Amino acid sequence: MYLKDSKTVVVKIGSSLLIDKDKKIRVKWLSEFAKDIKNFKEFFSPKKINLSQILLTLEDTEKRRRAINAKRTFENLFSLGFVPIVNENDSIATSEIKYGDNDRLASRVAQISGADCLILLSDVEGLYTKNPKINKEAILIKEISTIDDKIEKIATKSISEHGTGGMKTKIDAARVCQLSGCHMAIANGLVHRPIQKILSDNNCTWFLPNISKLDARKKWIISSISPKGDVIIDDGALNALRKGKSLLAAGIKTVRGNFNKGDHIKILDKNMNEFARGLSSFTSAEISKIKGQHSNTISSLLGYVSKSEVIHKDDMVRI
Repeated sequence: MYLKDSKTVVVKIGSSLLIDKDKKIRVKWLSEFAKDIKNFKEFFSPKKINLSQILLTLEDTEKRRRAINAKRTFENLFSLGFVPIVNENDSIATSEIKYGDNDRLASRVAQISGADCLILLSDVEGLYTKNPKINKEAILIKEISTIDDKIEKIATKSISEHGTGGMKTKIDAARVCQLSGCHMAIANGLVHRPIQKILSDNNCTWFLPNISKLDARKKWIISSISPKGDVIIDDGALNALRKGKSLLAAGIKTVRGNFNKGDHIKILDKNMNEFARGLSSFTSAEISKIKGQHSNTISSLLGYVSKSEVIHKDDMVRI
């Protein structure tokens, strides 16, 4: 089952699950949900769960450089054994540059964190052939591989009392996940231990990815924007990249173009053949200062502490 095989899982909790009809926090539900998370993530402390908070805006996930920074933040928190609680930073977002619903935000978080699975906890078991709240003949759709016109039409547009999303926003989120190599489930979150319920009963709607996670990464890096510049590397760096290593400053001979941190650039061998493309961790001006130098000298050359990889292996795709 998809959830059981996942290493990284993003769970979206709607406002209607946290607050009851009297607008009070559902303390018992939260207590039981904490058990779900504790049992699902093996690296958590047996006595408590370490929590952190991340506030994101639309630009934090749509702009490449900021998305990379967000990704690194998630990775660091995971390595420290923390569970990030993510929400939209409404205090600085404007109506023109905000998500407006947490379904689509959750899908972007799943995308940039490289999650295997996204779970959208709702007030229904999943997507039905008809609105189950008003039609007893509604049938739960267990798996969806393609979001076609039929799926779009049966998606309800109801909005919960406390939330801002409906089934339509969940379909939008599913589309992002399908193009990111991520499984997504819509499941009933009103029950206690909803994740355990998915594992035991699998009574939900699963959206299957259209491409593998590797292909999704290739599409994001190669197809998103045109390269902003080039770096020409020596044979030693070329051999290291062939073994799956990151690109270090020591192996760079020449920098061409004017680009910023997070921009998409080409990696060329000494014969000017394109070997790979990737996302630069430095500006072109910074690389010009550190090219050919060992990683332990980067801080002194730049005057500030920085990363050691010019292009991290996770942000690189071989052509």
